[in-house]
Amino acid sequence: MQRLVFEGGGHFVRLSANICQLHRPNTIPIFCAAVCRDYRLRTFHEHDLAAETKAEETTAAEAAEKILHGAGIYDVEIRHISGDLTDNYDPSNRVLNLSDATFRSSSVAAIGVAAHECGHAIQDAESYAPLKIRGAIVPVVNFGATISWPLILIGIVLGGRTLIMLGVLLFSLTVIFQLVTLPVEFNASSRALKILGNSHILYDDEISGARKVLTAAALTYVAAAASSILQLLRLLLLFGDRRDD
Repeated sequence: MQRLVFEGGGHFVRLSANICQLHRPNTIPIFCAAVCRDYRLRTFHEHDLAAETKAEETTAAEAAEKILHGAGIYDVEIRHISGDLTDNYDPSNRVLNLSDATFRSSSVAAIGVAAHECGHAIQDAESYAPLKIRGAIVPVVNFGATISWPLILIGIVLGGRTLIMLGVLLFSLTVIFQLVTLPVEFNASSRALKILGNSHILYDDEISGARKVLTAAALTYVAAAASSILQLLRLLLLFGDRRDD
């Protein structure tokens, strides 16, 4: 009887320890992500508050239309959406969404962001492989992100390594998604800066401001990828050598 009680108590101690370790804040990636987000916002608003573009007093929405038409793209709709820096390109509906801070603004920051989203539209038109891969894995990644942590927690409670490792495997899909996202975002920014220079929407001295804004945005994706990788490594260190009880 004492042996049974000891095993039960031992499992409870291991269970409590694992859950505590699982929920212990991963401070380094959280700090890095917070710093990158803050830098992105400060950089955007720094250039957003600057004087309107000297090359052409055009809004970001008008600049986006000019860029798309210049690339031979006429079937992408440009829409105004609510929110701050919620700009995005939706390849499924071929819609380029520009946020409150971007749509009607003529700042270097706003036009840089709009050009970046146009870069995604051009990627879509050219069937850019990383963009297609990212779009294809979204449903699987969403499923994995939804079910991975419940599986890990159930595995801890039941003492089942198989469930835990299945949850870790599903979580790794998020890491893959974040890694595939990096070339997509960097390529879109590179396209944007090249287009802005060639189209003369921005003067040469304004391109540096747009580059700072887009670099700040890219850092948030780097931080997200680093955070996911560190979280995956943490899970592997916690449970990689765990044996079924």
